[in-house]
Amino acid sequence: MTFVIVDVEHVVHTCPVHPDGHPYDIRRTVVDVIPGGPCRAPVTVRCGGQTVQIPCHRHEPAKRQCGACRVIVTERSITTRTPNGAAA
Repeated sequence: MTFVIVDVEHVVHTCPVHPDGHPYDIRRTVVDVIPGGPCRAPVTVRCGGQTVQIPCHRHEPAKRQCGACRVIVTERSITTRTPNGAAA
C-alpha cells in the first residue's frame, strides 16, 4: 500500500448566516509519501491489436486493486484558524 501523509488547515470565518463559523478555505499539504512498490497483479488489456500489461490501479476499482497499488491517506494534523491568523 502507498501511504500518503497530509496536514490539513481549515480557515474559518463567521458571518450572519453562520454565526458559529464555517470553513471557507481548506488546504492540504502532502508531508510524506511511502510507496507501496510495483504492482503485484497487472491487468492484460488489448490495445490496437496488441495485448499489453498495465498496473491494476489504472484499470480496476479500488476494492479490486492489489495491496501495492492501493493508496491510504492519513491526516497527520488538522489545524483550524481564523482569517487574521488566530487559532480557533
